[in-house]
Amino acid sequence: MIDENAPLGIFERWLTLWVALAMVVGIAGGLVAPGLVQGIARAEIASINLVVAVLIWAMVYPMMVGVDFGAVAGVARQPRGLLVTLTVNWLVKPFTMAALAVLFFDHVFAPFIAPEDAAQYTAGLILLGAAPCTAMVFVWSQLTRGDATYTLVQVSVNDIIMVFAFAPIVAFLLGVTEIAVPWATLVLATVLYVVLPLLAGLMTRRVLGTDARIEAFTARVKPFSVIGLIATVAILFGLQGEVILARPAVIALIAVPILIQGYGIFALAYGAAWALNVPHRIAAPCAMIGTSNFFELAVAVAISLFGLHSGAALATVVGVLVEVPVMLSLVAFANRTRGRFA
Repeated sequence: MIDENAPLGIFERWLTLWVALAMVVGIAGGLVAPGLVQGIARAEIASINLVVAVLIWAMVYPMMVGVDFGAVAGVARQPRGLLVTLTVNWLVKPFTMAALAVLFFDHVFAPFIAPEDAAQYTAGLILLGAAPCTAMVFVWSQLTRGDATYTLVQVSVNDIIMVFAFAPIVAFLLGVTEIAVPWATLVLATVLYVVLPLLAGLMTRRVLGTDARIEAFTARVKPFSVIGLIATVAILFGLQGEVILARPAVIALIAVPILIQGYGIFALAYGAAWALNVPHRIAAPCAMIGTSNFFELAVAVAISLFGLHSGAALATVVGVLVEVPVMLSLVAFANRTRGRFA
């Protein structure tokens, strides 16, 4: 069991500072060493960057070591957390994101953005809203001392639903009849970010044997999860540094509905979990899943539908840039409010 009263380590305590430094280093690296950044960008399979995938795998693995398969059956005794997650992700989030996109780009920002660009940005935000998080939520769950086993179940059920629901929801919201879902991206991301780390965690638990040894090992590898997060942020900002510097005003406009959506969805899910007396170790991750996005899938679909240099692709990338600072602030809020939960 994780000691919920244990003090945060140096990496977790100063995580916001490390991430801010990683953003600066990433942008500077993209400008100073563009060849290196482009080399990293070319290391892709099915629109998934393999370097970033390795780092995310490093982030997820420590969480998977904490997954106790003997406790999976206990998830059925706490169905309310899963109910909140599924309701927010599939009955609320895609539609509120679409509504916010239309509100801002068709009305509020209409004087500043050409109609064709506004339509592209709206499409990109719809793709983000319809793709709940698969990998990074394990990091957010760990930082809020979430229940590792329950988080795995929540993510797994979401992935199953995503296979069947993503294309119809996006098609409905975009008003088109055919959506080319990159199944290779969806399957590969699930294998890389969930299946393989889960198998590695299971094997590690079997090798270690006792709870004491498992807990000690988890404490040793936990810092690598945060290091992986920091390195991932640096790479993402390095890949998008030129865009950030070249179009700061547009990026700021796109970020507005994403920010409102993120904080609003978290408030809805977290508040519902609190009202339903869901324990904090389940409530925090279930709110995080709805707030964060499966950005690899959203970016891949945007590129396949609208092109690499389209406004839709840009909007999905802005979602990546906005997500980490937003999630860090929500992690801090969730940790501060832990005592208000049963």
